[in-house]
Parts: sequence; C-alpha cells; structure tokens
Amino acid sequence: MALSSLDDLVAAQGDLRGRRVLVRSDLNVPLDGTTITDDGRVRASVPTWQRLLDAGARVVVVAHLGRPKGAPEAKYSLAPVAERVRELLPSTAVRFADVTVGGSAQEAADALGDGELLLVENLRFNAGETSKDDAERAAFAGELAALVGGPEQGLFVSDGFGVVHRKQASVYDVAQLLPHAAGGLVEAETAVLQRLTTDPARPYAVVLGGAKVSDKLAVIENLLGTADRLLVGGGMVFTFLAAQGHEVGTSLLEADQVETVKGYLATAAERGVEVVLPVDVVAATAFSADAEHEVVAADAIPADRMGLDIGPRSAELFASKLADTRTVFWNGPMGAFEMAPYAEGTRELAKALAEVTRAGGLTVVGGGDSAAAVRSLGFADSDFGHISTGGGASLEYLEGKTLPGLSVLA
Repeated sequence: MALSSLDDLVAAQGDLRGRRVLVRSDLNVPLDGTTITDDGRVRASVPTWQRLLDAGARVVVVAHLGRPKGAPEAKYSLAPVAERVRELLPSTAVRFADVTVGGSAQEAADALGDGELLLVENLRFNAGETSKDDAERAAFAGELAALVGGPEQGLFVSDGFGVVHRKQASVYDVAQLLPHAAGGLVEAETAVLQRLTTDPARPYAVVLGGAKVSDKLAVIENLLGTADRLLVGGGMVFTFLAAQGHEVGTSLLEADQVETVKGYLATAAERGVEVVLPVDVVAATAFSADAEHEVVAADAIPADRMGLDIGPRSAELFASKLADTRTVFWNGPMGAFEMAPYAEGTRELAKALAEVTRAGGLTVVGGGDSAAAVRSLGFADSDFGHISTGGGASLEYLEGKTLPGLSVLA
C-alpha cells in the first residue's frame, strides 16, 4: 500500500515556518493514577513531531486516552502525557490545552510560534470523535481542522497507528479536509506488516496468546495460509486443548468456539502448518497471585483448577520451535503475566524472540499487552526487531482487512 509520506509532504510544502500541522498521534498510555507506567507510545511519536518542528512547523497534536463516553473524565486527561512530552522535548515550547477544540484550544493554536508544539485534551471527550453518524463526525473533524487554519492553511499528518483501523473523525474525516500524509511511525508500522504478509523470510512462526480465541479467529484463518508454525498460549489455548478432547478444569474456555478450532486444526494439518500447543501449564485454584498453584500436564488439568500460564516444558518447546525461524510475529502474553507466579512463560518466550533477533531474524511484538509485558519484564525495545504501537490494527491488517485510516492516505 503506497502512502503519501511525511517527507513528500514537507518537500511539497517547502518551508513550514508559519504553517500549522495537525498530527494525530497515539498517546493511549497505561496510567497508574497520573503516573505513566509505559511511555512507549509517547516515545514512538517523538520522531514525527521532531521532523516537523525542525522544519519550523507549528505542531498541534491530537490523541485519545482510554474510553471516555464523549464527555470529560478527569482520569482520562492527557495532562500527564503533556508533562512527559515536555521531558522528551526539553528544547521545545510544549503547551497543553485543557479542551480539545474551540475556545482556549483554538486560542492556544492561534498563538503558536514556529517550532512550538501544542497538545490538546483527549479527543474522546467529544462525542463527534467516535460517532457513527457521518455528519456529526465530519462536523467535529471541521473543528479539528480549524485548529490549524482549515484547508487553506493547515496540513494533517496521520501518525496514530493504533487507531488507523478506526473510522473516526481525527483519523479518517480530517484527512479528507486537509492536505495529508502518513507520519513516520505509521510508515514504519506498515512496512513491517508488509514484510509479514508479502514473501516473509522462512521459517515463519506466529505466536498467539491473550485471553480469547474469538478475538483472533480471522487472523488465525488468514495466517493458516501464510505461516509455517502457529504457537498458541495464553487463555485462548484452553479452547484448543478442549478441541483436542482434553479436560481444562475451570480455565477460560469459549465452548462456542470449540468446533471452529477443530476446523482450524484440520485445515492446518491439510496445509502442513505445524500447530504447537503447551504440554504443561501452571494451574491454580483461583485467579490470584496468592492462590495455590502447581505445574500439571496440559492434558490432565484438575477439574478444580485453572491454567494461568504455560509451564516450563512448554516454554522450552516453544523456544525450540522458534530457534531456526527467520520471521516471528507475536501477539498476546502466554499467561497472566501481571502476577509473578504466572509471568515465566511470557518471559521465556520473550527471551526466545530476543535470540531470534540476535541471529538476524525479524521479530515483531504486536502491541497491546505483549508490548506492555516485555517492557514490564525488563526487556529492551532493541531485543526485538519491532514493537508495534497498535495491536488491534496489526491484527486487522493480518486478517486482510482494509484499514480506513490507511486507505484514506493512499
């Protein structure tokens, strides 16, 4: 997919001094109160901002955080993010507007000087951002465009990869009002996904985890025609184990998906795709770090226990299945990694991916919980070829879907 690039936009416009640029970034970071616990998405956004600031642009950044219902909620304010942006851009005047459009936000945008940046408040404090009504969404997009002087003066850069699969005002509608381009982050994410879907280096392994198999049905179906190996862990694995006729105790089980999974296993066998499931799991009496737990065979989970992580033999098995790979895509942790007793499977998998990276393979961590897991477990971004900022967008791309926020940039 050929996207209009940031470099092309800058070259076409020439000197950006005196010009305002609206940048849709993804700053949906996890917060503990007002403390950012993983600033990966903020750091990933900086290069695009810096490229524009260096060209003299007056940059207006818009983003969302959390899922407010179209009205302000203090716990979802972007104010803590603004403080982090100031730390990351110490030589840049960074301002924050406590509303998104109109009023003081418009005044702050109008007052920007060359090479200055304004972050406005959470887009989803406005119902128009996520509205299903085209007219309501377009009206809000018009207010956003006004922050940079409208179609006659303003420019738009789409750099929030985590939302490019959403038909939202700041992603889709604004791009139809202003001269536009993909930011550096969106370009990089798209380039990696193209490597995963167009003649990937082989052997090619896909590792899927997380809670529910239903969240990944379409991507599993699509990847059975592309991947050489499919490794399955996390809560979703128990539906696979049940499809093989095994007892899964009180583990997370989507009984309505068992027949679908049986079909996937049959299709994989027909196509020569190796499906690798855990041979042991860490089973606990309750979903708690303090619960009694033990390692049991994956085909012999006690009826009163739930699986909360892959076991040590499974971690070794998964590592062996990745050792010779040249391409690995991973989405979803292997267990409830937030609780120490159930973090080892995810930790060992991350170590295996880091080894593939060191051997020259392409390793892609597919955003969301996977990205949070590797960082919380002490891994560096450089241990992997790419850590995506958009888990949902990555999955929809791998499903073969058209992403509205990318199609409008093509």
